Amino acid sequence: NVAVREWGDEIIFLRRIEEGGADKSYGIQVARLAGLPDETIKRAREILSNLEKSELNELGAPKLAYASDTAISQTPGAGQLDLFATQADPVMKELLGLDVLSMTPIEALNKLFEMKKKLADGKGK
Repeated sequence: NVAVREWGDEIIFLRRIEEGGADKSYGIQVARLAGLPDETIKRAREILSNLEKSELNELGAPKLAYASDTAISQTPGAGQLDLFATQADPVMKELLGLDVLSMTPIEALNKLFEMKKKLADGKGK
């Protein structure tokens, strides 16, 4: 791990590699050094504090802190982007519905051309 010197909320990464793992995570401090907005850093600290206290919701999952002075949806996951979620893509649906084994080569080529045109025209989204 990289040696770190701490002064309150401030950290300095020393240019020295030490054996073993770090005794804690410095993700929030790194985010601050990277220039993330103060509001984001504050929210991350609230959530970290809540997780460190092992506070659980009614389902037994970690209950994330909700800032009292900001309007945050109480719906779990609201506002969080799902990097793996995709919207229904009409061209993809059409492609998955094709019975390619029953198509002639020219029919398949024409369908491919049609789909490519839809995507190029922006109609496939």
